[in-house]
Amino acid sequence: MEARGPHDRLTAPGLRAGTPAEAGLDAAELDLLVRDVRGLTQGADPWCAGAVVLAGRGPVVAVREAAGWAVRYAAYDEGNGRGAELPDPGGAAVPGGAVKVPMRTGTRFDLASLTKLFTAMVAVQQAERGALDLDRPAAAYVPAFGAAGKAAVTVRQLLTHTSGLRPELPFYEREDSADRYAPLWEEEPVTPPGTAHLYSDLNLIALQAVLEQVAGRRLDALVRDGVTGPLGMTATGFGPLARVDDVAATEDQRRPWAKLDRGMLRGEVHDENAYALGGVAGHAGLFSTAGDLAVLCRTLLDGGTYGGERVLAAESAAALLDPPGLGFGTDQPWFMGELAGRGAAGHTGFTGTSLVLDRATDTFLVLLATTVHPRRRPADSRPRAAAATRLARAVRAAEPGES
Repeated sequence: MEARGPHDRLTAPGLRAGTPAEAGLDAAELDLLVRDVRGLTQGADPWCAGAVVLAGRGPVVAVREAAGWAVRYAAYDEGNGRGAELPDPGGAAVPGGAVKVPMRTGTRFDLASLTKLFTAMVAVQQAERGALDLDRPAAAYVPAFGAAGKAAVTVRQLLTHTSGLRPELPFYEREDSADRYAPLWEEEPVTPPGTAHLYSDLNLIALQAVLEQVAGRRLDALVRDGVTGPLGMTATGFGPLARVDDVAATEDQRRPWAKLDRGMLRGEVHDENAYALGGVAGHAGLFSTAGDLAVLCRTLLDGGTYGGERVLAAESAAALLDPPGLGFGTDQPWFMGELAGRGAAGHTGFTGTSLVLDRATDTFLVLLATTVHPRRRPADSRPRAAAATRLARAVRAAEPGES
């Protein structure tokens, strides 16, 4: 039996572990889902060093499995283009006593862009309270943002990635700037605002500046007090983390493949811009577990409430998930597989994280993986799509009339 850590339990009372039959899911398809995820961690050059998969329907979590290693490599070996393997637990340790760390269901992961979902939820909360109008220009709240042709960009355009801003800027090159957002103020849209969809971290960094201005508090406090605290998501928070023994490692971050030289990262944000912004950023920086993210999924599927706590009005929860989504992506087969098509919503993260929730079938899937350990590689979301397809087929096989 897998050793258990402090974050391995499911957060009560809105979720419970149960059988596939109790969840209304086909056991054979879920067995294949687990088999597939385990296979992703195997071999000399796997898709990921380790992973945790969680899937459920309604309040029942029918799959919650860990595979591989939370820490597998000591470093990336440029000479042979592979990771330098750590010894297995119980074997001879390398100097300093390091050995591989098994993946557990409660392992915390660097969420990367899944952080954007929490920022979006905070924005909708501020809109509910009347502090923020999603259809006003962001410059109405942060005048400096309006420079360089951005005066008309609305908060909603930031949330829907239709602001025209390019994907990113090198904030990490200007860590000594007196104004940490200065590169963003100087940036011009590459397409006219409101005319095209262009996914951009800059949108959520700009939204962070807006939220901190209207609320008078830092984003980490807004997320804690508005989302994770009320929902009991005790394993979720921004880094750097004081304790790392239950955290999955990310990258041996070095040039030329990375943008900074920081070595093997564990408990510090992987994203270089989030690091330059102090570890708390609108686009990246949160750490969490599969169990906590299941709470997030269940909250949104239940219209903004979980375990008797309401963090969003039902119409606000719907606005986040309804196409085109506010912060959330909708019906995207490239990572949602056969769950896409009837209003599924979710997101991915560069470090290997993803989640999908589907209101049509009341299902949710969390797949957390260490695809950048020991170093980043070209993106490949086919395993994410395949996992989501397994869950979709588990619904259809359990309910032959399901279309």
